[in-house]
Amino acid sequence: MTAPRRQSLTSSAYIMLIAVALLVAGGVVMVYSASAVSDYVKFGDSAYYAKRQAIYALGGIVALVMASRWDFRQRRNAVSVLRPAVVAWAVWGASLVGLFAVDIAGVGKWGATRSIDIGPVFIQPSEFAKVGCLLVVAVLIVQWRRGAITGGQFAFRVSAALLPVIVLIMLQPDMGTTMSIVAVTVVMLWLGGLRARWFAAMLAAGLPTVSLLIWKAGYRMERITGFLDPWADPADSGYQIIQSLYAFGSGGLFGVGLGLSRQKFFYLPAAHNDFIFAIIGEETGLVGTLCVVAAFAAFAYAGMRIAIECKDPFGRLMAGGLTSMIVVQALMNMAAVTRLMPITGIPLPFVSAGGSSLVLTLTSVGLILAVSRHSGGARVKLVRKTTSRGSARASSGERGRDSRSHLPGADSGRPATRRGA
Repeated sequence: MTAPRRQSLTSSAYIMLIAVALLVAGGVVMVYSASAVSDYVKFGDSAYYAKRQAIYALGGIVALVMASRWDFRQRRNAVSVLRPAVVAWAVWGASLVGLFAVDIAGVGKWGATRSIDIGPVFIQPSEFAKVGCLLVVAVLIVQWRRGAITGGQFAFRVSAALLPVIVLIMLQPDMGTTMSIVAVTVVMLWLGGLRARWFAAMLAAGLPTVSLLIWKAGYRMERITGFLDPWADPADSGYQIIQSLYAFGSGGLFGVGLGLSRQKFFYLPAAHNDFIFAIIGEETGLVGTLCVVAAFAAFAYAGMRIAIECKDPFGRLMAGGLTSMIVVQALMNMAAVTRLMPITGIPLPFVSAGGSSLVLTLTSVGLILAVSRHSGGARVKLVRKTTSRGSARASSGERGRDSRSHLPGADSGRPATRRGA
């Protein structure tokens, strides 16, 4: 029997909406402040990027509302184009086509080709790929945990979904986005209850691969050396991080004042994009940067609460994964700008200028809200009830040997057996 459908948002969802609204509104203001000078010189319009950011924000809000209405809950024998598996593979497939299009007719900027020029807008398929890969991994984890596929099939399908996307993104080249996808996939697998030995195997294979990719590309090595000692080459590899640190240093506790940044006068490259957090630090000081950190902390808390409260396995993984994706990107950006890690080229979610990033991030928020909206729905029974006492005892023993999901309550809908784990 199906429980009544919950249509109202939870309190955690409202916390998330408030945090997102503050970040988006503050982002439009800071994009204007950071880009006004360069926009006036390049385009004769000091609000060029700010107006585009506001338009993208409106489009993202529309996408958020639409995504929040998605009833993702799986039901037995349901046939619908809105089933999680259909939606996940459709997003993944569209992003893969887009990545191929970038390789053929992409638009280059700052030494990388990542976008497609479609009339008045630029689309960055790698942003779609993040969400597509995440949804596919969530679908596969649910299939694996309910015994629909074996452990070997699960590993093969996850690899088949991720490898072509990663290869195409690395050809752009964009190692920052690749690292983001890999990091979120690892989080998803951890939330899904993958055993520790699989993570050890991935680490053993991943570290040499990453080291080789860094060593083979000179500009990546420059980023590493610039991170370790930016003052060794202040005019080249260390220039951007030094200017970023100057911005934070000039800001002090309360900042130099909104709109009064000096670094935006062509000293700090990508001031309105990847390094907008440095401009926030300069103009609003430590207090302003801590407000941004607090907003992301509230977002992370709300997203994880939504995931924990959800009874549907796919919804739980989707909410936890999307929250992790956005928070991981925020941490990577803030860490790079403050010289806690090498520069990755990852924008600050909700805040940095960028149409594809902002729209897809707000769409992701809408999907998390969909989980909140339907978190009280009935759970789907994934396996048939076993009538044999011997089978029940065997299933109980097998379940005791299996790893469990790291989201509280995630094992409530688990199958009695799982093969190949």
